[in-house]
Amino acid sequence: MSKGTILVTGGAGYIGSHVTLALLEAGWQPVVIDNLSTGSRELLPRRVPLVVADIADGDTVATVLRDYGCVAAMHFAGSIVVPESMADPLKYYRNNTAASRTLLEACVRNGVRRFVFSSTAAVYGIPEEVPVSEDTPTLPINPYGRSKLMTEWMLRDLAASTDFSYAALRYFNVAGADPLARTGQATPDATHLIKVACEAAVGLRKGITVFGNDYDTEDGTCVRDFIHVSDLADAHVRALDHLMERKAQLTLNCGYGHGFSVREVLAAVEQVAGRALVLSEGPRRAGDPPELIADSRRLRELLRWTPRYDDLGVIVATALAWERKRLELRQLQRAESARQAEGVRVQTA
Repeated sequence: MSKGTILVTGGAGYIGSHVTLALLEAGWQPVVIDNLSTGSRELLPRRVPLVVADIADGDTVATVLRDYGCVAAMHFAGSIVVPESMADPLKYYRNNTAASRTLLEACVRNGVRRFVFSSTAAVYGIPEEVPVSEDTPTLPINPYGRSKLMTEWMLRDLAASTDFSYAALRYFNVAGADPLARTGQATPDATHLIKVACEAAVGLRKGITVFGNDYDTEDGTCVRDFIHVSDLADAHVRALDHLMERKAQLTLNCGYGHGFSVREVLAAVEQVAGRALVLSEGPRRAGDPPELIADSRRLRELLRWTPRYDDLGVIVATALAWERKRLELRQLQRAESARQAEGVRVQTA
């Protein structure tokens, strides 16, 4: 028997689909709202209802909350590419901030008082010290980070004035794929380092560009704290369970507490894939801090969270297995299309 129904916005996307699987395994019934601009129905189990809509459509969100009897919401929908946010900031304030306000209003009006929010370490900007704790000043240096921080402010103010409870989970660098290859990152033109490198390793990209080699780090490239997406999904379910038991206002870093440079990650992909990557050097990308590593003690202690996939080789291996599965599926689809086309030619000859 289900513990209850959870609204998952952006649930047909990378992180949302992994959390959807984790919710099912934990006894919850997810219902997904996704406009499929970057998500895919194929990433979701067939037993999970999908409403194709935008969360900026408050009436549709309200209808879903009522019709499915949702007891909480998990919010993943939004735009996430830092360089794009620098070039088109209004898109990010529309998709991330304004749309989140509409979603929150629909939740409050329909009695949904528990909310788990997909935030980001980008709210910290370029921190003076690492690892970064939740008490580190929030000084985002790009519209992506600012758009997410604005939503955190809305959650804080809402909780201060009502019985609303929330958990804002600040992700560091999410990577990898479901260990059983049930879902993974399928976003077109993705920019995540491990995703791009694995696509290059299986031949879906010609190569990969290293953006900046003159940072104040050991090898001159950016250092990031990479967290496996399935460990992140587990953190979300634990946060939900916490909110269901008590009123709370949580802000939690999601990372492992140690980092790898871009060059270290690329070397790991080459080792796991068993082939060299075609690398090129490029200029720094606007809005990229040199180093971001999480202090995740609060997450571990408060939610009793213990990661299962804290190993760069494992993260890369699951991501690579997902890309190989996708490549094999594409090849089968092309072969089937060719057979069907040949059958048509034979019939009309």
